[in-house]
Amino acid sequence: MGAPRGGGRRQPSLSQLRAFAAVAEHLHFRDAAAAIGTSQPALSGAVSALEEILGVTLLERTTRRVLLSAAGERLAVRARAVLDGVGALLDEADALRAPFTGALRLGVIPTVAPYLLPTVLRLARDRYPDLDLEVYEEQTANLLDGLTGGRLDLLLLAVPVGVPGVAELPLFDEDFVLVTPLGHSLGGREGIPRTALRELNLLLLDEGHCLRDQALDICREAGRDDVPVTTTAAGLATLVQLVAGGLGVTLLPRTAVKVETSRSSRLLTGRFAAPAPARRVALAMRTGSARATEYTELAAALREALRPLPVRVCEDGAA
Repeated sequence: MGAPRGGGRRQPSLSQLRAFAAVAEHLHFRDAAAAIGTSQPALSGAVSALEEILGVTLLERTTRRVLLSAAGERLAVRARAVLDGVGALLDEADALRAPFTGALRLGVIPTVAPYLLPTVLRLARDRYPDLDLEVYEEQTANLLDGLTGGRLDLLLLAVPVGVPGVAELPLFDEDFVLVTPLGHSLGGREGIPRTALRELNLLLLDEGHCLRDQALDICREAGRDDVPVTTTAAGLATLVQLVAGGLGVTLLPRTAVKVETSRSSRLLTGRFAAPAPARRVALAMRTGSARATEYTELAAALREALRPLPVRVCEDGAA
């Protein structure tokens, strides 16, 4: 058998690779040093040592700027891959040490958080007492950025999200209901046809809320392409108060109806004819996450815990 590849040669250290990767990213010694929490002399020394070990010049240094050499351009990619691999190894070791322990950073959209979090938090407290659950309420785009960038571990949101590298664990489907002011012709009715949406003054959430996009999709399915937007709201509580004030009607997911309509006596709700417009809510995780088994178990536990709510639970996570 031949000697192992690179046998007898000095090996770069992780600190040297980390220093070089930081310089390659920032192209500035001061910024790179600050990014990894070291001094400029230590950073420069680490990169110089790496150049000596590899036998190539990685950087072109001038008095005003830092540039990557041709070799540096190629090896920066390799260095980042090594560091990412080490990070993945450490993440997997953390996950294997003990399931449902340590921090779990959960992102939740605003149109889900107030209505599902009581169930989620109660489940976490009772079933997973050693889990340190951190909750972040943000709009969908920010949550997905946080998940793919590693800032968040798991999301609770409406799907599909259609983002590569993100896997979905379906929890339930829920219908939308029509919320109207008192005296409205559709208030309190059952079996409302979707086509009724063509003529209604529909109030929407602000740009960026997935519920706004879902409402617009429902209107398009009903044959209405133009929805004039004259008034919007930052949250469902305000949206419902606008309806109570007679400015129009809106769509609410059923999990939100009890909480939001209890704020005013000047509201009525109507049910659509089957199949009613609906949304699906799921957990979302990074594909290949080291904690995938945990998250799958958590999704199964959540499905059972959510059964008392006015939703259709996805049996065994089926799509």
